[in-house]
Amino acid sequence: MTDDDLIRAALAAARGAGPRDVPIGAVVIDADGTELARAANAREELGDPTAHAEILALRAAALVMGDGWRLEGATLAVTVEPCTMCAGALVMARVARVVFGAWEPKTGAVGSLWDVVRDRRLTHRPQVRGGVLADECAGLLGEFFARQR
Repeated sequence: MTDDDLIRAALAAARGAGPRDVPIGAVVIDADGTELARAANAREELGDPTAHAEILALRAAALVMGDGWRLEGATLAVTVEPCTMCAGALVMARVARVVFGAWEPKTGAVGSLWDVVRDRRLTHRPQVRGGVLADECAGLLGEFFARQR
């Protein structure tokens, strides 16, 4: 599965977000490329400030992998650059790679505003590729916010 394929899968997940939730989607695959989990933002739907797509996908993937909380060898793809909470969770889950679509200059923590995942003080630092299908990912967000106004 290519990085473009992963982001397309994350976009499909994002399109499944509830009508009030920001359409962000995430997909987790294992080292062999098998999909373990996918999720969309559900903060509004669940009334849970931690219900970001990445967190929900990591939780579901951990259950499928069956190795507790460790997602070693896994890749998480998400439509928008992760925030600090999600970037921290990616490090703590020991995800091997992070692939994301649109950059998020206001809250991004994987290179834009902060760079949590590359902090040398941490014991795990995943590989990162950003900007994959960025225009398509940003377009989905733009459509959502245009409807909200």
